[in-house]
Amino acid sequence: MRKTIAVTIALAALAALTGPATAQLTTGRQRQSTPLQAEDAQRKKAAEKAQQEYDATMRKTKGEGGDQTVVDPWANMRSVDGAQSKR
Repeated sequence: MRKTIAVTIALAALAALTGPATAQLTTGRQRQSTPLQAEDAQRKKAAEKAQQEYDATMRKTKGEGGDQTVVDPWANMRSVDGAQSKR
């Protein structure tokens, strides 16, 4: 019985002490970000930018952009009539 009372008192004291500490983390309506949260946000922005650049490059190579020219780098290696070349 005494152990449960001691545990209850200890938990109440712990809750009373941590209340003001968590209140300091918030400033009005906005919450301050920790350095890890700021780093994660920066990584997300960089990943989104990289994805946008990748998508733009893929659109250019597929010809979906304004440039409709298709480049065939192996065109001079193929024969004109489509027959296999002699080796």
